[in-house]
Amino acid sequence: MTHALMRWLVWQTAALLTGFFVDFIVGDPYSIPHPVVGIGKWISFFDRKLRRGNSNPKDVGRGAVTVVLVALISTAVPLAAAALAWRIHPVLYYVVESVMCWQILAARQLFREGKKVERALEAGDTEKARYAVSMIVGRDTNVLDENGICRAAVETVAENTSDGVIAPLCWMIFFGAAGGFFYKSINTMDSMLGYKNEKYLYFGRAAAKTDDVVNYLPARLSALLMIAACPLCGLDGKNAARIFRRDRYKHASPNSAQTESVCAGALRVRLAGDAVYGGVVHKKEFIGDPLREIEPKDITRAGRLMYAASALTLLLGVLLRAAVILVCF
Repeated sequence: MTHALMRWLVWQTAALLTGFFVDFIVGDPYSIPHPVVGIGKWISFFDRKLRRGNSNPKDVGRGAVTVVLVALISTAVPLAAAALAWRIHPVLYYVVESVMCWQILAARQLFREGKKVERALEAGDTEKARYAVSMIVGRDTNVLDENGICRAAVETVAENTSDGVIAPLCWMIFFGAAGGFFYKSINTMDSMLGYKNEKYLYFGRAAAKTDDVVNYLPARLSALLMIAACPLCGLDGKNAARIFRRDRYKHASPNSAQTESVCAGALRVRLAGDAVYGGVVHKKEFIGDPLREIEPKDITRAGRLMYAASALTLLLGVLLRAAVILVCF
């Protein structure tokens, strides 16, 4: 390993740690424009320019082109910014890279939005809770009762433990902030285009399949780290492992139930089941066993499990980089 590469690893690791802790403390301030909004605008631009219409098989290729172009743009911009900052001075690189790592992570924001749902439920304000949960889930929330609202919030915290925190952390551990932006572009395209409806059945297929690929290993690593983190949070790790083995494929996505099954087992509750999207009931299997009734405090418990698992991810990443430096330099 060259001296320059070792220096980059040290500075990038420092930036990754800084970004993680800034997100933990600050989250995403509403007053600061978020780069994911910019990614979303590029996705919408190519959607308008390339998609031919509803249920057009020719849109499969055009959707694939969209995935490539958006991913290239989303990766090239932060990569160029980091490279330019490095050429000027490592300290400037550290600042730029820290900010980008911070913006990629969504742990604090997810925890904050979940707490809004929890507080509304505890106050007995079902309508406010429905509105709060509608900000973080894609299903129809007007049909949810209090238990349904609570389940929806826990499920989205569990799923986004991988999608919003551990998966981008993994990509940044191996490829820096630019790798995190690459992942985030794929994940955002899936959330905007990856629907099996008339509009995006063909155009969004490439986005959905690509997201399945880039999330395959991170989703499973997230689940294992969540199981390992259960004792740190006072949760049932043994039951989490049991439900994970049994229910981790009870979802249309090959990845989503990986972390949801762990969370259901850790909390000793039952998640998932039928959900309504656009007025249409979608049949889904249950995940977990109803060993007790779900309650609003489970949203915070799921959030703490998310934080503990993400901290373990960061620790493993730092130890891996330290081992590489010691062995290769």
